[in-house]
Amino acid sequence: MRAFNFAAGPAMLPVEVLEQAREEFTDWHRLGASVMEISHRGKPFLAMAREAESDLRELLAVPANYRVLFMQGGGAAQFSVVPLNLAAADATVDQVVTGHWSQRALAEARRLIAHVNVAADEGASKYTTVPRPADLKLSARAAYVHYCPNETIGGVEFPYVPDTSGVPLVADMSSTILSRPIDVSRFGLIYAGAQKNIGPSGLVVVIVRQDLLGRARKDIPAVWDYQAVAAEGSMFNTPPTFSWYLAGLVFKWLKARGGLAAMGERNRVKAERLYGAIDGSGFYRNPVARECRSWMNVPFTLAAPALEGAFATEAGAAGLINLEGHRSVGGMRASIYNAMPLEGVEALIAFMKDFERRKG
Repeated sequence: MRAFNFAAGPAMLPVEVLEQAREEFTDWHRLGASVMEISHRGKPFLAMAREAESDLRELLAVPANYRVLFMQGGGAAQFSVVPLNLAAADATVDQVVTGHWSQRALAEARRLIAHVNVAADEGASKYTTVPRPADLKLSARAAYVHYCPNETIGGVEFPYVPDTSGVPLVADMSSTILSRPIDVSRFGLIYAGAQKNIGPSGLVVVIVRQDLLGRARKDIPAVWDYQAVAAEGSMFNTPPTFSWYLAGLVFKWLKARGGLAAMGERNRVKAERLYGAIDGSGFYRNPVARECRSWMNVPFTLAAPALEGAFATEAGAAGLINLEGHRSVGGMRASIYNAMPLEGVEALIAFMKDFERRKG
């Protein structure tokens, strides 16, 4: 029996996708071989890759003047790849810091760029808030503005898209992409590690506005040059073929379920029910300001921290796994990405109520 997997990433995948992959694992499209065993430059794989990109473009309504890249290295590689592509060494960039991952992006930017302006840092709230739009101290001539719309660890999510007055906005959407509709045209570049709402780890999707290509530094490794990757259709080198294939299955799964508008409504309901259960209890607590709570990552603490181990163990025995919070913050965390059904959230709520009744 499959468990309800609340892992933050690599995360739960749709069971229908896994079952299709299982059926095709050893013989894909009657080729007598797995998709992992055929050339990424052969016609069958190229057709699959084009279809996956087309489906992603349809889901996100990606404008024609944006390129979609399927790259390696995960989201963390983009902390370095973005500045190397979009900013000269002596340029100025703006970084908005709201938690662990935007801190990591800031550290890489400081290694590679002379002038890094911290437009906002929510450390004073222990990263339980996001800055108000009026509090963003943006530079007039920044090469770009970087932020993380959803902090996976802290469970903080921006309820708005920053207005950068024409400066390219770069977003690490690893935890929020495909969870609801977005206006891609408001961003210069979006990147997202696949292992949350797209597919297996090892793949990162980059959506970049055409006019931002060709700005890479001359000493950047060619494999990380967006223009070079785009020119080769994301086939500059051997891509993570299985991850790309599985991502394509996920895109079709999303389309079959009504696309991102329908998925967004499901995700809203899941998040509201879980937060409602937490807020209605004197035993559990979510530390994040209500106006910026994540739909995807819900951290919570218990009234008695000593009970956390028992909570995780008993939840696991009940088929609710990977609820432990990140090692840097502790507590509990339920990641409720697209593949988590409402039934899983309801099962977690029922367990939480029973645990509180027995231990509270």
